[in-house]
Amino acid sequence: MSEDTEVKPPTVTPARVVIALCLIAPFVAMLWVSSYARVEPTFIGIPFFYWYQMLWVLLSTALTMVAYVLWQRDQRARKGGASA
Repeated sequence: MSEDTEVKPPTVTPARVVIALCLIAPFVAMLWVSSYARVEPTFIGIPFFYWYQMLWVLLSTALTMVAYVLWQRDQRARKGGASA
């Protein structure tokens, strides 16, 4: 009976929304082909189409790292809150 009255933290938190946005952004950017399907502007002789995709490789790595750190922080907070 005490389990029913126990207050659980919300499932959707601001941190989890940020995590979801960090993980979804690269997919949206790559699936929106018309936004980068062009040659200009070039960067050190590389057409936009190619350097834009390579830039997203780096951005995806950074966003995944941010999502991982936020997830770890969220999990620690939940475990700490559950035992208190």
